[in-house]
Amino acid sequence: MASVGGNRSPGAKGGQPQRRRMPRQARQWCQIESCESGRGRPLRDGESWFLVDRSWYKRWEVYVQVEEEDPSIIPGCINNDQLFEDTVNWHLKKGLVEGEDYVLLPTTAWNHLVSWYGLERGQPPIERKVVDFRGSCEVEVYPVELLLAQHSDMDTAHSAQFSQTDSLDRVLRTAQDQFVVSPQEETRLWIKNAEGSFERLCNTRVTLRDTNVESGQVVVMETRSKDGTWPSQQTRVASNGPKEEEELQGQPGICGLTNLGNTCFMNSALQCLSNVPQLTEYFLKNRYLEELNFCNPLGMKGEIAEAYADLVKQAWSGHHRNIVPNVFKTKVGHFASQFLGYQQHDSQELLSFLLDGLHEDLNRVKKKEYVEQCDAAGRPDQEVAVEAWQNHKRRNDSVIVDTFHGLFKSTLVCPDCGNVSVTFDPFCYLSVPLPVSHKRVMEVFFVSMDPRRKPEQHRLVVPKKGKISDLCMALAKHTGVSPERMMVADVFSHRFYKIFQLDESLSTILDRDDIFIYEVSGRSSITENTREDVVIPVYLRERTPARDYNNSYYGLMLFGHPLLVSVPRDRLSWDALYHILLYRLSRYVTRPSSDDEDDGEDKDMEGGKNIPKSGNMAGGSSQDPGPDQAGPSSGVASGSRVPAASSPGPSNWPQRARRKHLFTLQTVNSNGTSDRSNFNEDTQAQPYIAIDWDPEMKKRYYDEVEAEGYVKHDCVGYVLKKAPVRLQECIELFTTMETLEKENPWYCPNCKQHQLATKKLDLWTLPETLIIHLKRFSYTKFSREKLDTLVEFPIRDLDFSEFVIKPQDESAPELYKYDLIAVSNHYGGLRDGHYTTFACNKDSGQWHYFDDNSVSPVTENQIESKAAYVLFYQRQDVARRLRTKPQPGQSDPPAPACDPLPESMDIN
Repeated sequence: MASVGGNRSPGAKGGQPQRRRMPRQARQWCQIESCESGRGRPLRDGESWFLVDRSWYKRWEVYVQVEEEDPSIIPGCINNDQLFEDTVNWHLKKGLVEGEDYVLLPTTAWNHLVSWYGLERGQPPIERKVVDFRGSCEVEVYPVELLLAQHSDMDTAHSAQFSQTDSLDRVLRTAQDQFVVSPQEETRLWIKNAEGSFERLCNTRVTLRDTNVESGQVVVMETRSKDGTWPSQQTRVASNGPKEEEELQGQPGICGLTNLGNTCFMNSALQCLSNVPQLTEYFLKNRYLEELNFCNPLGMKGEIAEAYADLVKQAWSGHHRNIVPNVFKTKVGHFASQFLGYQQHDSQELLSFLLDGLHEDLNRVKKKEYVEQCDAAGRPDQEVAVEAWQNHKRRNDSVIVDTFHGLFKSTLVCPDCGNVSVTFDPFCYLSVPLPVSHKRVMEVFFVSMDPRRKPEQHRLVVPKKGKISDLCMALAKHTGVSPERMMVADVFSHRFYKIFQLDESLSTILDRDDIFIYEVSGRSSITENTREDVVIPVYLRERTPARDYNNSYYGLMLFGHPLLVSVPRDRLSWDALYHILLYRLSRYVTRPSSDDEDDGEDKDMEGGKNIPKSGNMAGGSSQDPGPDQAGPSSGVASGSRVPAASSPGPSNWPQRARRKHLFTLQTVNSNGTSDRSNFNEDTQAQPYIAIDWDPEMKKRYYDEVEAEGYVKHDCVGYVLKKAPVRLQECIELFTTMETLEKENPWYCPNCKQHQLATKKLDLWTLPETLIIHLKRFSYTKFSREKLDTLVEFPIRDLDFSEFVIKPQDESAPELYKYDLIAVSNHYGGLRDGHYTTFACNKDSGQWHYFDDNSVSPVTENQIESKAAYVLFYQRQDVARRLRTKPQPGQSDPPAPACDPLPESMDIN
């Protein structure tokens, strides 16, 4: 138990007073009561005062105030027995009152009395601190009494007393002394609340008063286990019991991370960061404990740093084959809601969040000052760069800044006035673009006017920024059909989502769209009424019985692929259109035989009746369903007028007057879901035609297998080969001058307006560990794609001397050369994918492949691939410094923490 009074006062040794010759009574009275160090002086915050029993002190006052010395009234040894409740723990009695039960003496006065009279054998001095309570100093007579216990034995508690101004760090050190725990071991404190639950005491730099700790509460000290875990968390892998984990001794850092459900992106980022040597050493050696910033409003109260430290210590303990990062995942989701749940995310986005979170949690700047960014204004670059870095460090100073931050030079030039703005900005990683091909591969289906030919699938190479006409020209080379006789449509859910004009951009077509290109007659047009033929969109529908009581109503369901059919303007009648469509469907629709002839007139056809006139369509009729049902169809037809006609149809097509019709025709809207027979003819909308099938007739005469059949053109096997690019090309592209986009203009202070200035980024200084993010994912207004270009990156000697514009030290070329230490890989496409990691172990120098909880050794020639996404490079001078830096008590470079694992060992 810590003593009631803390340290013994001078003049008392082993309970025996160190006696000195007493001065005369008047002199004693002056030193104790009257002088500047006596009882009457004011209290000062933080100093110690001592309690003396009031009855003993009164006897002393009588003795020193008599004129003649009387040995019979000497007060004897200081005896505070009347102030204690017991003589075991030496607790003070409750309700003691100053002036009635005790008097207070400053340290100097107390030391005088003890040296003159001594202290009763066995009694501890009652030392108390002066505390500043709301601007007023007072002696804390009753300190906070805590019950200290270990996590391994919470039933055994030891009492200790502390001042409210004592820090939690003193409580921790007292507990370490009490339970004989080395200060080098990592420990933390928990406090038991009135409800019986335990709460972490994270910030040990605050006082007991700040944490509202009260006397009688139980404080538990927890010691980190050898395997890097905390006993309270009991983070165990299901396949490995505690005993097996303790006995396992493998290569530190060779540890997998369990996939919690689409968390491979997180595992990949963590494995890369865990293999940055200087950052991992920072956590393993507990240097982070002194720099945890619990008060940073931009940080995460130290929780992200502590959660990451737990992972690092477990992974590098050598006692785990794999660990479950559920605590870290929960912390990340708590502070970054975008990572809540178990959706797939980007490893670089998590890495960016984690680096920023670690930086703010470990920021050595406790109170950030406002710093205004200054332009160069014609000053030398060296001067502006030094100023910019100093300003950055005034607000941002952490191990993350030390390890990952570098400096850009940004140059903006106004296109109007020529004003040049130069600033220097810090960066944490480089996001470099990949050289993009100007070609694009598109898959389309070509539908010929010849009904005997099946639709053909083609793979066409077109300009990325091309137009629909370029797509038609590319197809014409394969089919021999003139581009003027082609119409391009986006088909979705058995209807036309959009019919394109030739001058529209190809960027509006996504890779996942189903594009059909229809051959039409050279005289056809869907937009001009001067052509001899008109193109009519045609849908296929099937009648389905409605679920009512009398089955009197029939629903209609779209099926199959729609058609664009050229029809002569002078032969537009229902009967003629029927035979034209029957001809176009002849490949998969069987004509009725003579046995199927009908003696009566067809009651389903509006024979000889003209097709209703159409108007100018500009987005569809107001009665059409909204775009949420089938998408926009504007551009399908505009500006066409279909004249009335009563011609029976082409004279060269055989017709039988009494043959049964297989289907009926109906005008519909662009979605094919509404009957237009009741529409006002003045509505300006292009008529669409629906072929309505009775289920029995469809089953009998419509061949669904044949209708869905298509053939592949030889060009489908074509693959656009992408030449590999060097990483240096990507960095050169990153530093190339560019013009700002309209969405991101620059405000010119000279012109006093926003300008599309030219911008150029240059590298001024590079960090110890350089993170290079390859921008494989491309997002535009109309398209999204992943670039699977092979980027050739060196494992060693990546030289940045040609890219750094700061005057270089030619005597130290290693300041500009980097070696690869980790790679985050992404396999798959935009919608799905998988992340893995290659990393070089800092102790053994062996490369390993981390695939969630699976870890396997690899060779250097396996690292480079199209999947490389984020690269981690370490500067060569830093690597050499880490290799040669001796451990405490060592003069030679440190050996690996343990023997490397044999490559044949099963670590999956």
